[in-house]
Amino acid sequence: MKSKLNKLSLVAAIAAASFGMSQAQAAEYTFSFAHVLIEDTPNGQAALRFKEEVEEKSDGRIEIDVLPAAQVGGDVEIIEQIQMGLVDIGIPPTATLGNFEPRMQILDLPFLIDDYDTMVKVLDGEVGREILDTLNDDNMYGVNFWGAGFRHMTNNIRPIQGPEDLEAIRMRTMQAPIIISTYENLDANATAMAFTEVYNGLQQGVVEGQENPLANIYTMRFHEVQDYLSLTNHAYHAYAAVINQDSWDSLPEDLQDVMLEAFDNGRDTSRELTLEDEDRILADIEGEIEINEITSEAREAFIEASLPVHEEYEEIVTTDLLHKVYDEVGIEY
Repeated sequence: MKSKLNKLSLVAAIAAASFGMSQAQAAEYTFSFAHVLIEDTPNGQAALRFKEEVEEKSDGRIEIDVLPAAQVGGDVEIIEQIQMGLVDIGIPPTATLGNFEPRMQILDLPFLIDDYDTMVKVLDGEVGREILDTLNDDNMYGVNFWGAGFRHMTNNIRPIQGPEDLEAIRMRTMQAPIIISTYENLDANATAMAFTEVYNGLQQGVVEGQENPLANIYTMRFHEVQDYLSLTNHAYHAYAAVINQDSWDSLPEDLQDVMLEAFDNGRDTSRELTLEDEDRILADIEGEIEINEITSEAREAFIEASLPVHEEYEEIVTTDLLHKVYDEVGIEY
């Protein structure tokens, strides 16, 4: 009896293994999807839903291997690996992509887009498509823009109520020239630092402040090592969903359609989860960090103080593209 059971178990094991092999062999395309965020963030969750949708709607012909939390490096390294084909898909911030394609920095000009509806109009419209198409020469296909909400400032020195309050504060920034220029223009001391190093940098006093959307501030627990959160709403933190051009071109049209639909649903999920999270996050952290909003007068002062950055980057992002964005957001020139 025992021998019979052993034989049955062996047959079952072989059948299970064979089924697993057939499932693995069923995937005609396997794509890696790397990002620096932890899976609890809205974009981390959106990446997982993207994977599920692609695998389901392609009937298993495409397999997506999601690599979160900077498993293969920071945003700069991920972009480099996408260009080389070592990673297929990523959602790097537009500001970091500016190291590779300068025109991508346009969306990170300070105080350019000031509300959600304007963001959707710009990013999902013709101007947004034109911005994504600037990546064509970098062996990347820009699909659409995901996002994590508007960026805000935290620090350990004082509440940021106007431009003058940033003077001499050591602010961590992304490895992005336009963000560094923004803080240097506001008389802060800008320090580029990888996202995964920010908590320790703040805790040890290497930097005194940082900027991020609420979802990133909360999931990375920056509020534990910061005294002040100022809701400056100074730039929309857009992630460009990009795929290696050769990987994209390898797909037949029907599977490209599956991917495009899933990318759009991933974009919508990332934005919806972000909006749902923000009120909860503020309620959760209000006892741990002092929170202030800036006045409309202070916002006007910030806009005025930021114009030199717009002027500095006009030729870099091109006057034509900048004026198209200005037309969409209602800025006169």
